[in-house]
Amino acid sequence: MHNRVGRTLLALGAVLALLTAVPATTASADTIQTGNSVCSMYVNAVGFGAYCSSGKAYMGGEPPPTWRERLNGRPFVPCRDFEIPKGIRLPQAPEGKTWVLRITITDYNLNSYNGGPDAHLERAYMPVDEQERAQCPFPDYMEQFWWRFESSYPDPALQIMPTYTPRVNIPAFFTLTPDSSMVLKQSGDLSGYYDPTHNLTMRGMVVELKIDPGDGTGPFICPVGVTPVDDPDGYDQTKDPDHQLNPCKHVYKKSSASQPDGMYTVKLTITWEVSYWIGKGTGWKPIGQANVTAVQRLPVQEVQAIGG
Repeated sequence: MHNRVGRTLLALGAVLALLTAVPATTASADTIQTGNSVCSMYVNAVGFGAYCSSGKAYMGGEPPPTWRERLNGRPFVPCRDFEIPKGIRLPQAPEGKTWVLRITITDYNLNSYNGGPDAHLERAYMPVDEQERAQCPFPDYMEQFWWRFESSYPDPALQIMPTYTPRVNIPAFFTLTPDSSMVLKQSGDLSGYYDPTHNLTMRGMVVELKIDPGDGTGPFICPVGVTPVDDPDGYDQTKDPDHQLNPCKHVYKKSSASQPDGMYTVKLTITWEVSYWIGKGTGWKPIGQANVTAVQRLPVQEVQAIGG
């Protein structure tokens, strides 16, 4: 039984600062069909998102119109240029050109309501000038075929138990707050929903927390998902520090009095894993992982004894 009376969970988001968010390469899932949508997803160290093509959600009733019917005699433009997602680093573009993310619908069938079973999206980071940009115009009527959504990771908020200021030779327990360790992003009204089993949802979860406590002992890795959802810090004040559920702990052997500003510099490496879900029975399917690095300044004090 967890004793919640008088418990103080100090979320230290205010003293955490993001240092770097440097993705290696964008990790993309294979193009998926979700309802009447064709979607391509990405994940990097800034966040995750999806680019989809098909049009607004079909909510039942008459069969959805084909792409050709929706075009109403107008030409279909299969490509569209987007801004480069945040976190993607590219070299300097050639003079007179700028980088774009060009997404092209290929192998589509205009006589279907969703581009057909072979339709998929191809992604390309490419430098373009005005003439090359004009190869993919975006007339107003094409708006119905495209949508995107994205989400950034929240700033990390570290909890330290049993007290904000750890004591020498007493274990300090570390966890991220629930709000800073998971992001659930649905695609909203333009979800590609056309029956109760199709609706694209993306989820980012922290799967690993690497902590360098700053005292020279080196980093250690904390498993994630050990503590219960309704008590994520896993600290029971009715038990002593050696009998806690949370395995993410560190024992400081010296106070931080000799450190700059009297505090240790704690470095965090937070590994996010992004997955997607498209309907009942499909389960969450991982796309890829990305790391975010942060720091915190942490005071550590000697144990104070009465009359000592």
